[in-house]
Order: sequence, then structure tokens, then C-alpha cells
Amino acid sequence: MTLRPRRAAALAAGAALALTLAACGGGEATSAAGGSEDDPVRIGVVGAANPEWTIFEDLAAEEGIAVEIVDFSDYTQPNPALTDGDLDLNQFQHILYLAQYNEADGQDLTPIGATAVYPLAVYSQEYDDVADIPDGAEIAIPNDVTNQARALFVLEEAGLLTLADDAGTVPTPSDIDEAASTVTVTPVEANQTVVALDSVAASVVNNDFVADAGLTPEDAIFADSAESEGARPYINIWVARAEDADNETYARLVELYHEQEVLDAVQETAGGTASFADQDAAELQEILAEVQAGLTE
Repeated sequence: MTLRPRRAAALAAGAALALTLAACGGGEATSAAGGSEDDPVRIGVVGAANPEWTIFEDLAAEEGIAVEIVDFSDYTQPNPALTDGDLDLNQFQHILYLAQYNEADGQDLTPIGATAVYPLAVYSQEYDDVADIPDGAEIAIPNDVTNQARALFVLEEAGLLTLADDAGTVPTPSDIDEAASTVTVTPVEANQTVVALDSVAASVVNNDFVADAGLTPEDAIFADSAESEGARPYINIWVARAEDADNETYARLVELYHEQEVLDAVQETAGGTASFADQDAAELQEILAEVQAGLTE
């Protein structure tokens, strides 16, 4: 996968931070690695009631790995809990969210496995294909930093706009190369992107608001994918403390999460929108280093 020139430099600088995940196999977990009945692996999630976690726990038990799924009510809690040692792993966030946490708190939490990308999509009440959107059309995008940056990458991937070479990993509308772009963007509150469909050519709508607006993923006229460069910071991940990056039991748990029966349950929870990712720990850690470097540029 080829990176833009502006990102390649950051990735080269950050690649030295990448850790290689040790190979591991199945079988009985050792107490030294965690996962015994007396020392279960504590995994922080948001949405412990989702069916995939029951299936996952059963598979882990068959491997001799005791796990405890710890539920959190919001996204601000699992990273501090992992940092403080109250958790062994967490699985709720994408790479950009982790990068922002590490930078803001001076931490070094580390991705050890990928789960999925949940596509960010373009919807329109007027056009059936992004190719039909005329020059000069207005597109509504979310105005929060994380989703706004991703929306710009989605529109670039769709061929509607071009970002400047020095835009970085978290671009803003000021980074749009207007001369090379065919549309303009209007940032609005994320929950207003659907409302804006009545007055703009198209909107980039966060998955959280699709169903509430009476839309389905099939209504989208364009969506990014787990393989696109712009989606790389949004790969959802398993996260450990840096000193546990090579823990064989944790690596086996990541493998178990990718068993088909778990993935089927995840897809059911996601309403069919999950695009599963399989980047290994080393690649994820390289992406994290790149994204963190971009946050400080």
C-alpha cells in the first residue's frame, strides 16, 4: 500500500517504534502470560452485551484462557484503565483515537491486532453516483476533528476533491486544493449532516446517524474501505501496554477474535457495515507512529 509523500516521511521516522508481535500457537495458557482462572485477562470494551463477546469468551475458555470482559459506558474510560493496570487489554477504538490519547497523556499504549473499519459513507437525495455530482456542488461534512478529517479523505478517494500534499494526517477544509477540486465542503454538527441532505448535493454521514435518519448502508453512493489509505487511521484495534506487546496469550486472543463465528456476530452487531481488517501488529504500530507524528506537525 503506497503512502502519500507527506506521510511516507512521518512513517519512516516512526517505523523504528514498531514492535514485532511474537508468533504464537494455541493450547493451554500459562499463568505467567495471564489467562488463568485466578488471573483472567481483563478486556475493556464499550458494549459488553454484544453477542460476539459471549462467543469470544467461550472460544477462549476452550483454549484454556480465562477472560473477563469489562464494560465501560463511554469511550474516555478504557484507555486510562489500561494505563493504570486495571485492564490487560482494551478493544473499542481506532488508531487515531489511540494516537490522540497517547499524545495528550504522554502514554505509549500499543496496538497488537486489527478488528475492522466501519465505513464512512456519502449519501445524497439527488444523485445516485458520486460521478453525477456536478462541479461546484456543496457537500456537508461533520465538523468534529476526527470525523471531519476522515470525511475529507473519503471525498478525495471518491474523486471529488484533492488535498494539498502537506495536509498531514488530520486535514481540515483549509487543506483542500480548491483549484484541483470539483466540490466545496460545509462543516456542520455530525448529527446535522443528514438534515443537510435537503439543501446540499450530498453529505458524509457518520454510521451513528444513518439508521436514525431512515437510511441504510445500501443507500450510500460511496464509502471508504479498510484497504484505503484514508481509512488507515480508523482501523479499530486491540490495545495493550507497550511492555505487553509480545504477550503470547494476548496474541492468541486476537487470533480467536478472527474466528468466523465471532466475525459473523460482529457483522450482525454492525448491521452489515463492518469491513474486517487483518493488518498485523507491526504494521498497526507503524501506522500509529505515523499518525502520532502527524498530530504534532
